[in-house]
Amino acid sequence: MRQFIFLICLFSFTFSVSGQDMPPQECPAWSSSRLSQETRHLTDQLTRWDTAYHQSGSSPIEDSVYDQLRQKQRVWLQCASQPVPEVTVPAVDTAEFLHPVAHTGLHKMKDKQAVSNWMKGRKNLSIQPKIDGVAVSLVYRYGQLAALISRGNGEKGQNWTSKAASIPAIPLTIPDVSPELVLQGELYLKMTGHQQSVDGGMNARSKVAGAMRRTSASDILKQVGVFIWSWPDGPILMSDHLEKLSRFGFPVVAQFTLPVSTPEEVEKWREHWFRQALPFATDGVVIRQEEEPAGKYWQNTPPTWAVAWKYPPARQLTDVTGITTTTGRSGKVTVILNLNPLRLDDKLVSKVSVGSVSRFRQWDVLPGDQVAITLAGQGIPRLDEVTWRVSERSPVSLPDPQRYNAFSCFTPGPGCEAQFLSRLIWLSGPEALDMAGFGGATWQKLLDAIPADSLISWLALNEKDLAAVPGIGVKQAQKLMAQIHFAREKDLRHWLSALGFPSYALKFAGQQQGWSQLKQLTSHDWAKAAGMGEKRAAQVFDFIHHPAVMAITGALQQAQLPAFR
Repeated sequence: MRQFIFLICLFSFTFSVSGQDMPPQECPAWSSSRLSQETRHLTDQLTRWDTAYHQSGSSPIEDSVYDQLRQKQRVWLQCASQPVPEVTVPAVDTAEFLHPVAHTGLHKMKDKQAVSNWMKGRKNLSIQPKIDGVAVSLVYRYGQLAALISRGNGEKGQNWTSKAASIPAIPLTIPDVSPELVLQGELYLKMTGHQQSVDGGMNARSKVAGAMRRTSASDILKQVGVFIWSWPDGPILMSDHLEKLSRFGFPVVAQFTLPVSTPEEVEKWREHWFRQALPFATDGVVIRQEEEPAGKYWQNTPPTWAVAWKYPPARQLTDVTGITTTTGRSGKVTVILNLNPLRLDDKLVSKVSVGSVSRFRQWDVLPGDQVAITLAGQGIPRLDEVTWRVSERSPVSLPDPQRYNAFSCFTPGPGCEAQFLSRLIWLSGPEALDMAGFGGATWQKLLDAIPADSLISWLALNEKDLAAVPGIGVKQAQKLMAQIHFAREKDLRHWLSALGFPSYALKFAGQQQGWSQLKQLTSHDWAKAAGMGEKRAAQVFDFIHHPAVMAITGALQQAQLPAFR
């Protein structure tokens, strides 16, 4: 939760379970006037989010994303040689109650080494999961719940006492008749089998905050739990502390408060809770020492007796540095965002696909924008959100996707370079001619050195031609030439696949006597004999009789390739 954010701008923290740092952030390549303009634009947005959070309790942006944008603001201010202003908590106009003891927040540790440094010289330490919920104060007087107060700005918060009766997890009475007993903790959404590493936060905090802000009682309140993480002026010994909280009606605290004495133990439990099924969402761990000052000395600033070590954000922010496109062999144009490199798990990510040109337009993303990236299935980077857009927006020029299709760019004319290269890469790939050594880089070297006028121009190359290409030596030329010889002997089915013949008709085509027989089949023949629909049969017929395909297959027949004799 964002109770800890207001000192973040003073630190350059990154988080990683493995302890690996993300690449350093660099200054944007903008003029000084634009840098100032964009920094003001970002600062204004951060201020609006601060106001929304602290005055209305709404959270329009995830805490981890907010933290990263705060860090971005700091970097930009340094780039502009401007001082980093102290971030102040906005006034809470609707605050009605003063916290008997201030909420302190926590310093966030960068990595295991930082945790180790903090632990040196400290004893009687314990660890707890850092619950992703809504911070509150519970005030009991003579055993009766007297107040439930939202965190607010750490000193004053909203009066939520009327909601307490609708939350079964909050005891309205406790077996302690002290004149005043203050507990600080987290209201969280109860979950079953929640795995933070897999499920993320699932907006659990926002659901609780929304239910607490409503004027009427919400059914969600019945699903709210309470985790007490501080008892100012409570028992000195942690064992007494946990035993009494359990008797008061807060047993979950004892279950998830464990003694630790080494950084390795902290790391073990952090990793365990990150991947283990838990009854709540978490965003890290908290390490605290048993000894604390009296509650009257607590302030709404991070203390010295407890720290947090957060999990790596499921979504990480980075800059869009440029926009490029790729064109597949079938003519599909895909837009790629080039990124300021970031580390997700063990991957260094520098680009992400946003799909088609029309999909790119929907994203409304341009160089300079801040985007949130996650890892989808099989570790593939995915664009999750455009979290912040630069104020100066100039449209980028992209290829017209209507120009390209399954029959375009069989030759490398102007504007066809990308699709033609994709056709060559497929042609030499494992589903086609399987030509070892003929990857994208090799094809590009050949195209740069020896102009091609057809998809099969390479058949006319000899070893001397190949050896003369920059970046291809004599030994590699010999290997490539051997692959060309092997390709010439491939059967009809492999050659049809290489040319882009529809995959759903390959099996039937490979059973025919030769290319000449295929040319004689009508669309009706394909539909009947191959057991396919009329639409697909028409597509096969159109492919076979397309002028570009006819020209290539005619050349292959003249070259006396076995598959086309």
